[in-house]
Amino acid sequence: METPSNEVFRDSIGTINEDGKRNWIFPKKPSGPFWEKRKLVSYFLLAFLIAAPFVKINGNQFLMFNVLERRFNIFGFPFWPQDFHLFVISMIILVIFITLFTVGFGRIFCGWICPQTIFMEMVFRRIEFWIDGDRNKQRKLAKQKWNAEKVRKRVLKWFIFLVISFLIANVFLAYLISGDKLLRYVIDGPFKHLGTLIPLIIFTGVFYFVFAWFREQVCIIACPYGRLQGVLLDTKSVVVAYDHKRGESENGRKSFRKNEDRQALGHGDCIDCMQCVHVCPTGIDIRNGTQLECVNCTACIDECDIIMEKISLPKGLIRYASEENIENKTKFKLTARMKGYIAVLTILTGILIGMLALRNDIEANILRLPGQLYEQKSETIISNVYTYKLVNKTSEDIENISFKIRNMKGEVNLVSNSDNLVLKAQDIAEGTLFIELNKQDLSGDKNKLTIDIYSDNKLIETTSIGFLGPRSYN
Repeated sequence: METPSNEVFRDSIGTINEDGKRNWIFPKKPSGPFWEKRKLVSYFLLAFLIAAPFVKINGNQFLMFNVLERRFNIFGFPFWPQDFHLFVISMIILVIFITLFTVGFGRIFCGWICPQTIFMEMVFRRIEFWIDGDRNKQRKLAKQKWNAEKVRKRVLKWFIFLVISFLIANVFLAYLISGDKLLRYVIDGPFKHLGTLIPLIIFTGVFYFVFAWFREQVCIIACPYGRLQGVLLDTKSVVVAYDHKRGESENGRKSFRKNEDRQALGHGDCIDCMQCVHVCPTGIDIRNGTQLECVNCTACIDECDIIMEKISLPKGLIRYASEENIENKTKFKLTARMKGYIAVLTILTGILIGMLALRNDIEANILRLPGQLYEQKSETIISNVYTYKLVNKTSEDIENISFKIRNMKGEVNLVSNSDNLVLKAQDIAEGTLFIELNKQDLSGDKNKLTIDIYSDNKLIETTSIGFLGPRSYN
């Protein structure tokens, strides 16, 4: 089936030309109210992104994703491997939250919050405008022969891009190995930590490749979130949209002519100036409708409003609006699907808060040594050997740890392999312990015991174990 003539644009993307080769996008430098707001949001997020791995709350790094050691800190709250279920629920909540916003407001996350967009548009692209100039100068420079001016500008730009990529790689590494460890490695010197230096160089190369060459294609080709947009959006979703009813009217677009009565001629307010296309960082024509490439950056809104103001027409020809708002002038309201997402999000958030409230700062795991049966030390004493693992999730040392058996009659001897067990802050203590019970206190060959763990006679954790004894014959 052939594509209708007015839908041909959907057969290709703006970064690929008719020959299938890379089509470089040279967007016009944006300006306007939305651009100024985006700059403020981006500066805040950039500061947050750079500071987060070096800021601590209660001794915990604000954000850390140590995949190798399976240790994560989210907003200063530590997640250990034992808390993996909490981390999974947190990630599900994040995905549903982004999905909810996509259903309601389209790809607004991409244009305003995504690190790829922020670094590309607010850092690398602005450096490019500073060195190469605006859109027309960049196009001219790209076609220009390799003379002294082009070599100087290219070398300067690529060098700055490389330095910034290296800095971004360091920040990224701080999220993985912790900010303290990164700073210590820097002081020690890079060649003392080749195992870290090599990944750092690889990350630098990846970031340089993305921001110097691949650029907006990350959003169009590589990012799966853009593909989800087509599934999640509906006619009630608020996106950056062109008001085709106002822009086209009965007889379509027409170039602007002074003192011409466009309404009487049946032409819409769109004067076909192409400025919305020239300013688009992904090279699309927003007048074709919602497209995969659109990241809701609002650059076309600002540019169109500037043009409308110049020709004394109302602003908002391109604006945040839903398809129903444009067609039927309806206002935004929550749909049944959005209410469903909100309900699920509320339930999961409640579950997560409850699980966090019930989570202990100390976690104990005591297991019988595999393959070992009980040992009868005398006619009355039965002994079992166990391994223990204690996890300290706090930022303080815990000293004088002892183990006691709850509600057990008779003489109980608890033998540990350490007289003064100390659990370091955010560390794990492992060892072996022996539990000896009086034979008369056992109720058969399998017994369930409750072990209380104390620090300076203060109960800090409780766990259950199985105790083997001789089978009783009645």
